[in-house]
This record gives sequence, C-alpha cells and structure tokens, in this order.
Amino acid sequence: MKNPFQQKARELVAQMTLEEKAALCSGKNFWESKAIERLGVRSFMLTDGPHGLRKQAGESDHLGLNVSVPATCFPPAAATACSFDPELMERMGQALGDECRAEKVGVILGPAANIKRSPLCGRNFEYFSEDPLLTGEIAAGLIKGIQRRNVGACMKHYLANNQERARVSSSSVVDERALREIYLAGFEIAVKKAQPWTLMCSYNMINGVYASDNKRLMTDVPRGEWGFEGAIMTDWGAMNDRVEAIKAGLDLEMPGPCDGNDALIVQAVREGRLDEVQVDACAARVTELALRAAENSVIAYDRDEHHELARQIARESAVLLRKGSALPLKKGTKLAVIGDFAKHPRYQGAGSSNINPTRITSLCDALDERKIEYTYAQGFAAEGKVDEALADEAVSVAREADVAVVMLGLPDSFESEGFDRPHMNLPENQTLLISALIETGTPLAVVLSTGAAVLLPWREQVDSILLMYLGGQNSGSAVLDLLLGEVSPCGHLAETWPLALEDTPCHGFFGNKGNVEYRESIYVGYRYYDKAGKEVAYPFGHGLSYTEFAYSDLQLSAGEIGENDSLTVSMTVTNTGGMAGKEVVQLYVAPPADGIFRPVRELRAFTKVSLEPGESKTVSMTLNRRAFAYYDVDSGDWRADSGVYAIQIGASSRDIRLTQSVTVHGAQPNTAINVKVPAYCSPSAVWPVPREQFEAVLGHPVPAERPLRPFTVSSTLGEVQACFVGRMFMKIVRKNVEKQFSGGNAEGMEEFTKIIDAMLEDMPIRQLAMMSGGALTPGVMAGLVDMMNGHYIRGLRKMKG
Repeated sequence: MKNPFQQKARELVAQMTLEEKAALCSGKNFWESKAIERLGVRSFMLTDGPHGLRKQAGESDHLGLNVSVPATCFPPAAATACSFDPELMERMGQALGDECRAEKVGVILGPAANIKRSPLCGRNFEYFSEDPLLTGEIAAGLIKGIQRRNVGACMKHYLANNQERARVSSSSVVDERALREIYLAGFEIAVKKAQPWTLMCSYNMINGVYASDNKRLMTDVPRGEWGFEGAIMTDWGAMNDRVEAIKAGLDLEMPGPCDGNDALIVQAVREGRLDEVQVDACAARVTELALRAAENSVIAYDRDEHHELARQIARESAVLLRKGSALPLKKGTKLAVIGDFAKHPRYQGAGSSNINPTRITSLCDALDERKIEYTYAQGFAAEGKVDEALADEAVSVAREADVAVVMLGLPDSFESEGFDRPHMNLPENQTLLISALIETGTPLAVVLSTGAAVLLPWREQVDSILLMYLGGQNSGSAVLDLLLGEVSPCGHLAETWPLALEDTPCHGFFGNKGNVEYRESIYVGYRYYDKAGKEVAYPFGHGLSYTEFAYSDLQLSAGEIGENDSLTVSMTVTNTGGMAGKEVVQLYVAPPADGIFRPVRELRAFTKVSLEPGESKTVSMTLNRRAFAYYDVDSGDWRADSGVYAIQIGASSRDIRLTQSVTVHGAQPNTAINVKVPAYCSPSAVWPVPREQFEAVLGHPVPAERPLRPFTVSSTLGEVQACFVGRMFMKIVRKNVEKQFSGGNAEGMEEFTKIIDAMLEDMPIRQLAMMSGGALTPGVMAGLVDMMNGHYIRGLRKMKG
C-alpha cells in the first residue's frame, strides 16, 4: 500500500535548507521535536510509557522524579506478558492511545522488548520475557492497539541492553547466533507484524560499537531485512557520534536542544565527510512522523473504564504458582489480611516509567468497598527494617483466622531503573514474618508483588501462592476477584523462577562494567535450564488454575515436510474441572539431538482458549520454516536441517502433555563446531562456558577493555574521578543535579537517590553534554577532557573558544 505521508515528507524535505534538515534530526526540548513552520511541519510531543502515559506538565526529567499528569497505570510488562494474550494487549494499547490523544502526545515511548537475561536486572518489570517469540507477539499486540489510535509506538531499547549497571558505557559482547535467535528476534516479530512508527536505540555498545553508530543494526537489519519503515531515535542522551549516527540511519536525537550536533551535521556535509542524501533520508523520516501526528485531534477518555480495564488485565495476567485448599476463599471464611502492600500496594516500578495514577485501589480498599469482613495487620513496613512488634501483631491475627492472605513483595528500593539487584531475596523483615506465620499452622495464601523472580525457600510450606507481578493501579480489585474465585487465574510464567541465583545461566557474567560477555549465548532462561537439566522453582510457562484441563487428539497436517513448507498443528483442550477457566496451550519444537548444538525445545506458538466446565475446543497453530530453523552464521541465513523434530504440546516447558514427530527434509546437518564447544553441547557437564569456547562461537577474541587513560568524551564520571579536575567536575555535576530535582516529588526522592548516584557514576561525559540543554557545548567538553588529561592551557583555550 502506498504511503502518502512518506511521499509528502520527501517533497517537503526537498524544499528545506541543509540547516533545516539538520535541525529536524534533534529535539526542540526534552519532550518535543522541532518544527519547520514555513513549510507547515509541526512539532510533536513524545512521552515516556510504556504501561501508562508519563507526560510531565512542568519541569522535565527522564527519571520519574518530577510530577506528571494523571494517567491510568496499567500493569507493567512483567505482568502482562504472563497473559499470553496479544488481543488483550491490543485493547490496552488502544486505551494508551486514547490517553495520548487526550494529552496531545504523538509518540509514546514503549513497549520495551529487552530479553530478561538475568532476574537481577533492575528494569525487568518493564520487560516481557526471557523468550523472544512471546516478547514479539505481546509487543506486537500492544503496538497495534496504540497505533490504531494514530499514535506512534516506540519499541525499545534496541539492542542487547539487558542490565542497568553501566548501561551507558558497557559493551554487550554477543555472538551472532544469540543476537539473531534471542535478542533481535522479538524486535523482528513485532516490526513485521505491527510496524511501530519508531524504534529507540539503546545506550550501550554491541560488540564494541555504540548502538547509535551501528549501521548494521540501525539500517541493514531492520530496514533491509525486516522491512521496517519508521524512524529510529536515541534513548535520552544515547548519541555517541552524530555524524556517524546519520550514516548509520539514526534519525532523531533526543532530548534537545542539540544545536552543537546539528552544526556538526552541516559542517560534515560542507566538508564532504557526509552525503547530504543521508541527511535527507533522516529528515524525511522525522517529517513523516510529524505529518502522521498532525492528523490527530484531541479526544476524551473515560477514566473509570480504563481503571476497570486495568483490573481485567491484572486478572488475566496473574499466575497461580501453588494451589492448595485455601483458594478460592470459601464463603464465611474468617479472614486475616497481612502485609503493608495490602494497604499500600506495589503496583508499578520506579524510574522513567513511573506513572501518576488516576486512582489506586488496594486489596483493603476492595474488601471495604464490598463490605467483606477481615482483620488487618501490617506485619512489616515495605521500606523498613525488622519490626518485632509488627510481626508479633500479624502472628496474633493469623492465629485467630481460618485463612491468612499475606501480601509480600519487593519495595521500590530493591528494583528500579538505574541499578540492578545484588541478590534475589525478599527483604529480611518479610522473610522473618513469613517464617513466623508458617509456625501458626493457619493456611497461608501468599500474594506476591514483584517486578521479577525472587527466591521462595518457604514455597512448599504455604497453602497457595498467587503471583501478581506488578498489577497496576487497580491491582487490589483484581486480587480480590481471584481470591474469591470470581475468576480463575489464567496467567503463565513468561520467565523461569530459579532455585538459586547461582543457577542462572549468566551468573558471573552479568552486571559487569566494560565488556559484558554473553557467554551463555543462546541458552537464556528455559533454553538453559532444560538443556542443563537444572531443577527450578517454577518453569517457564507454568501457571495453575482453579479448574483442570485435559489435552488430547494431537494432529499434524503432514508427517513429512520440506524446509520451506508450513505445518498445521491441531489438538483438543477440555475443561475437566468445575468452573470456567482459560488455558494457555504452548507449542514447543524439539530439534534432532544429533545436530548442531541447540536447546532441548523452543516455544514456537501458543494460544489462549476459554472453556466452560466440561467444554472442549479444538485449537490450531501453524508453523513455518523458522519454527524448525536456527541461524547459520556461515551462510548468514536461517537454516532448517534435515531430521526428525518433535512437536510438543505443553502447559509449561517442563509439562509436556502431547508429542508427535515430523520429518523435515532440509539442509544437511553441519555439526563441525560442536567439537570445539562441548560446553554448549552439554551444559550440565561444563558451565560456565570457558573463554576459548565462547570465542569460538563469537568468531573472534573478546575485545580488549577500553583503557582508563587517556580520558575521552566516552569516559564515565566515575572514571574521571581518578584525576583532580574530574573530581571537581563531579562535585559540580552532583550539586546541579540536586538543585534540578530538589523541587520534584519529595515523597519519591529517597528512592531515586540510588538511581541518580548509579547513573552519574556510569554516565559518559558526552551523555552529560547532551543532557545539559546546550550548556556543555562540544568545545567546552573537548577542553574539559584536555584538562583532565593534564593539558590545562590547551583545554582552557578550547573552552574559551
């Protein structure tokens, strides 16, 4: 279909001066693009997402500190991925689009599609899954919904940005198979299915090249291979070299103003170092965005309807980890409700996605509204230390109850944008409390509010565990609906919950500065645990229900297929229990065991089916060539080898109910690399992977670390404190940051102190320059670096110039 916006954008760019085109390639301010008024190209607004609108009406920041306009806080991605329901995500996306239209927002910054490489990542609550297929399908649903309202989605953070520590200065060292099969695949699926208006490049380097400068990742792969038609922008302050980024196809630098970099673009063209055609292409893509956004009129939305939708999404996403006799609650149950989160819910994460909710409904609010009797005890303070008086009160309340609902989870100070968790434990005050409550003998129904997997050493000693992740602003109503059995839990885990941090596949190679070696390669999440035969607390895809489901009658459309043929898989699901429910049917493909090293099985399709008691439905899923393929580095393409593949239908990666085989006639298996990398062939025997084996799949030695000296514009504020000028500069920066945020959200300042400190420590000088609003010009920055390297006179001259 012909794109009228694209053609019009090119016509407008043809009428612009070089200076105007360069100006369009950076923002006007923190949240707006520039306009070319003489040609009718309007400015458009971008705001943070991704599970709600964070539009700041006053002072702007990218940390969630300063107050934003009220908006619906839907459940974050850690929860919604567990719905396994792209259609539900489309409804959420439409609601987000309506709220953007109401606030004159043209592009919302989300969804975030980074793979959950480690449960320690502080921003995992914003990410969907450890699995790229699930990530891509859920992201595509959300994007479709947002853009159905003619608001642009911005899929982020592209690429291999899987930790918070040193995210702006580290280099993700990843082999090509892992990039293609794990880290690019989710973006690829969403781009092909939903065509987001924009992608956002990440801060980090990928194999030594900053994302913003990486032509292969900015242009060749998304535009050349996937057919991506939109614009690519930086994360806020993620620009490395503006001229190289134009060559790479990076269109929009945010935030603005970036007059110094605009001038560098013009200068490079004038000096013949940059082809003006490349500037035209970037300016045209930004102009096309502006034209699309200009079509919108302001609309109103119903806050109550969106609050109710948040409740439904939280219900559909909740995962019943453990099922006993306490749930659903029986009528007349003498109920105790314990935990700070019952009155003050943890419903979203901290950082740039922090939403100012239109309202908040806690579990206690929901109980009170429905006039359900219960006895409450705080038990612990979410951000406090061990309090024996609070714990003793909770124990007394639990002893008098038939069932105690215990609300546990992670506080904001444990997980946030800006830093990673050092461990997977719950706070000590909660751990001691649950141990004391277990001793009472009262059945405990634990409700967990957390943005990522945590360790639950007591999990077999409680009656039930209901995982909400972070349930959004109406999580209290959703929890009550589930506790009462008005709906049955139907979410399934989008990530594996391990038994110990040491069991995670990237343990020892996560959270590093400098080179971050992805030694686990393709073995992320269940791909590793299943291959290594590791026992886990809860496997990928796990989720229980108040009813039961039976699987039967697995049928394949063919017993043999060619490598380019599709295969239709059908089977029957029956609700054999006593109440209505929904089941997530998961289709895994297991490759031949004698081929190139691969996971035991991989999720290749899924569907969610709703069934009344006794009802049966036949579901069908279609597999194409990619379902049987791996990425062949030698040929630079996907390859399906000949052999017998198992089609496995399961309720989790460890609960396979039905299996049939299909023979694929494809390429001759090439197993030459296996002999060089025995750890990847048998992770249970050798793990972590030795360096020489990692370099064998990487195809080259691990790059040398960047030396501390001489200092450059890419040196971090933490690194430059090794010199006197750097220490003095850091003091000035800290003072200015404190001044900037002192008038912000005082209630949230303490929790954000850790974010600010962590981000400043790992922030390159060049990023600080871009975030300074033009105050730290390229000349001042160059002079400052010279002075840090001991060239004081030369540095002062540059700064004066």
